[in-house]
Order: sequence, then structure tokens, then C-alpha cells
Amino acid sequence: MTDQPQDLRIAWWAKKFDDIDRELAQLATICKIPLLDPGVIERVLKNDASVCGAPNPAVFGKLRSLLMMHYSVRDKAVEALGGTEAQALINAVVTRLQERLGGKLGG
Repeated sequence: MTDQPQDLRIAWWAKKFDDIDRELAQLATICKIPLLDPGVIERVLKNDASVCGAPNPAVFGKLRSLLMMHYSVRDKAVEALGGTEAQALINAVVTRLQERLGGKLGG
């Protein structure tokens, strides 16, 4: 028998990450940012718009804010689920996005 409350919590966090990361992927695609390449996320967080292949200041600002939200939600998920479970959810979402978008996100 499964632990239904735990399954619901995991599904809730998975939906949160999927929503945020899907939007991140769309914004990164608009700006042509290889978000999953080494060092790119750090550059976005430091507000380095030179990482954009197609400059779009408004979209880049939204991307940066959403990326900060992703990390905030991740920290809360680690508290609620534990580090291993939270990372597994994030990895699953990123894998699905890579499959859908091919090499557009880098990595």
C-alpha cells in the first residue's frame, strides 16, 4: 500500500517545479540562453545579460526572477521532502524539458 499523503505531497511539489521550469525553458528559448550549460545559470543570477543569444531585456528580467523563485521553491521542497527526493523531482522535470526541447537549453 502506498503512503497517500506523501504521494500527494510529492505530486504537489512536482507540479510546482514543472510549472516553474517549463516557463524558465520558454523564456530561455526566447532569449536563446543555453541555460543548462556550465556557468550559465550563475551568470543569469548575476544579471549578466551578455549570455543572451537574442537580447530581450524584459524577458531576461523575468527569466532571472523566475530562476530565483526556482531556487526558493527548491529550498522549501528540501525542507518538506528531504534533499534526495527534491533533487529527484527537479532532475525528472529537467529531463522531460530536455527531451521536449532538444539542445535548445544546452547541457
